[in-house]
Amino acid sequence: MPLFWRISLFNSVVLIAATALLLGPVTVSTPVLLTEAAILTVGLVVILVANVVLLRIGLGPLRQLARAMTTTDLLRPRVRPKVDGDGEIAELITTFNTMLDRLEAERALSAARTLSAQESERHRVAQELYDEVGQTLAAVLLDLKRVADQAPDEVREQLAQVQETTRASLDEIRRIARRLLPGVLEELGLSSALRSLSDEFTGPSLTVRHDIASGLPALGDNADLVLYRVAQEGLTNAARHSGARLVVLTLRRAGDAVELRVRDDGRGFDGSGDTAEGAGIRGMRERALLIGADLAVGPVRGGGTEVRLTVPVTDRIDRVADRAG
Repeated sequence: MPLFWRISLFNSVVLIAATALLLGPVTVSTPVLLTEAAILTVGLVVILVANVVLLRIGLGPLRQLARAMTTTDLLRPRVRPKVDGDGEIAELITTFNTMLDRLEAERALSAARTLSAQESERHRVAQELYDEVGQTLAAVLLDLKRVADQAPDEVREQLAQVQETTRASLDEIRRIARRLLPGVLEELGLSSALRSLSDEFTGPSLTVRHDIASGLPALGDNADLVLYRVAQEGLTNAARHSGARLVVLTLRRAGDAVELRVRDDGRGFDGSGDTAEGAGIRGMRERALLIGADLAVGPVRGGGTEVRLTVPVTDRIDRVADRAG
């Protein structure tokens, strides 16, 4: 029975019972006797309690639905509200769950298209850096060397400094291009690409250690790229924002999944206040959703932050990205 009719029926029963008592043989003395007042009070309490219990039971699913509405985040899929209650309430919860399913599917498809466009643009920019800027600077280096060989001694030292500056700029451009277009990922695979990435971030102020298991199952090109980009973003955040001295990158099998962990010993991250999630972490969440993976970012015991990406080992890794492509 719908909630409206249940509440209406109960209130009608209460009103009919009260009217029957008034028209019946029951009388109230003037002044009211203590026993009569006690009976009336008990009857009123029973009616109020019954009405409250009925409303609480009937409206309980609505409270659960309201909490789900206020906590829903399409970047963090959760268990759907349980379809409880009867009639309109059950239909409302079912409609809400269907709406969430549709919104998450549309967001996943949109994210897949966006990320695919981003990767294409990165590929284009990296290629231009290699082909245009890199070759130009390489030619400038050769010209500088030829000029320096013919220059008098008083300007040769200055030309040498210009050569070093140009060579450093060329190395920086090549480093940026490698980050935009991880060629080692396509050529040598995920494990080698993560080792190379760890070595690239290791420097005087930051040490990156890697522990990459062997014999990991193949996940597909899209999953490998997501794992690489999440590791890259985690290392970038650790190097730029956390003040960390040590980062440990781990890739291993965890049951029916492959798990990536990037853990640093920096200031930590609690997801609130000044450390609220930025575009980088939101981008990682969108990439995780793209392949059906779970992403967790948060503080760890003893200080620091850990990024954990869990990718299930199934045959559906590429389905959303393939539709977007």
